[in-house]
Amino acid sequence: MSITTFPPSDPLAWKQADADVHVATRAGEFAGFVEFDGTAHLVRDNHGTELGAFDSLDDARSALERNHEVRTPRAHGRGSQLPIAFRRRPRRARA
Repeated sequence: MSITTFPPSDPLAWKQADADVHVATRAGEFAGFVEFDGTAHLVRDNHGTELGAFDSLDDARSALERNHEVRTPRAHGRGSQLPIAFRRRPRRARA
């Protein structure tokens, strides 16, 4: 399994996919989207996790950008860690 991360200096690129949907990419990779449901702008990240509802499109876009800044690796190389299930050592079969 590989995790693709990008430096925060690489901005999100936005495209309007439909009248009420804006899609974000970073370095050609899907980063998330904003959908207007008639009352609020709903933000989802690249995994489909809802990040919140916002009154304006600019606020929604900013929320997705902040979410990506938090998930970028730290300067000293530790970066984001794998979930505990993937960090455990594999069990050996019993004989």
